[in-house]
Amino acid sequence: MDYLLTDEQKMLRDMAAKFTANEITPVAAQLEKEEKFPHEILKKAGELGLMGITMPEEYGGAGMDTVGYMLALEEIGKGLASLVLIMSTHTSLTAGSILKFGNEEQKKKYLPDLCAGKTVGSFSLTEPGAGSDAAGLKTKAERRGDTFLINGTKQFCTMDPDSDNVLILFALTEPELKTKGISAFIIDKSMPGWRVGKKEHKLGLKTSTTSELIFEDCEVPAANLLGEENKGFKYAMIGLDSGRIGIATQALAVAKASIEAATEYAKVREQFGKPIAALQAIQWMIADMNTEYDASWLLTYRAALMKDQGLRFSKEAAMAKLKASETASFCADQAIQIHGGYGYTEEFPVERYYRDARITRIYEGTSEIQRLVIAASCLR
Repeated sequence: MDYLLTDEQKMLRDMAAKFTANEITPVAAQLEKEEKFPHEILKKAGELGLMGITMPEEYGGAGMDTVGYMLALEEIGKGLASLVLIMSTHTSLTAGSILKFGNEEQKKKYLPDLCAGKTVGSFSLTEPGAGSDAAGLKTKAERRGDTFLINGTKQFCTMDPDSDNVLILFALTEPELKTKGISAFIIDKSMPGWRVGKKEHKLGLKTSTTSELIFEDCEVPAANLLGEENKGFKYAMIGLDSGRIGIATQALAVAKASIEAATEYAKVREQFGKPIAALQAIQWMIADMNTEYDASWLLTYRAALMKDQGLRFSKEAAMAKLKASETASFCADQAIQIHGGYGYTEEFPVERYYRDARITRIYEGTSEIQRLVIAASCLR
């Protein structure tokens, strides 16, 4: 796909690939086994400008476009998919929301440290009773003069309790208005009354810590209201459009890693006196994997390009996430099949790719929700 890319985009991709080869791939399996949050990797990524790829240079970012961001994340995700989730949440949902909806004081306060990787961004919309139905959240924010008191419980938040976190939180400021009464807030560790609850133990993406958040009379200054009061639901939906490009990219990374592993294994594994790559059944599997990957890559590239051009991209981001997530599961499954019994063991990384792929069809909008978004746009 190089013919579609600028020299600057290729340089960013190649830098991310080198970073992955040197800093991520050698430790990925051990980090996953220990379920260890990648603090050191994120710190080094910040030093290279990879934690603020799309942020303006005036706030410490790299000033790159969304296509470059997609290319860099894909290379990083081939080494460790968990990192793409952390970095996508950090960049698209947290820093991106502050950049788009925050005032200048908020941007100057939070974006430089986010871009440098000194703080790690999180995004908290989901609750125990509000998943796909994001409008069903119960967390409330009650105004008391220059402070909001927040009470409620959030679930499945990409947050490590040992990091210096900056959180975009969504809560009801006028419950009777339902979706039109939701506001967004910037939360940091200086605010009393919130804590990280239980850590989830997951099928995959074990390096990315997923936590419960508990708010009990959490005191948030009114100055940390993000954008306008009662506009939070709109902000969340806009943020998720960008986030879906990141998750589509994560799925692409898993698919590509699966293809590369399966291709190399097929060339060296011998059965019936010859490499299994010589068997038509295997060749067709490799062909289908590559075709599905290329289709997914082009859909994701289109969504990223449309965002960079300032066009509406909700449908295109949903299509990219839908297709790429289905492709990741397909390619990971085929990679295990090509590896045979060895693919089901921890001796080869394809079992990890299989586990990591599954969640991409669920979070930041299930495949079913993506189809609703696409259909609504097509029928509008």
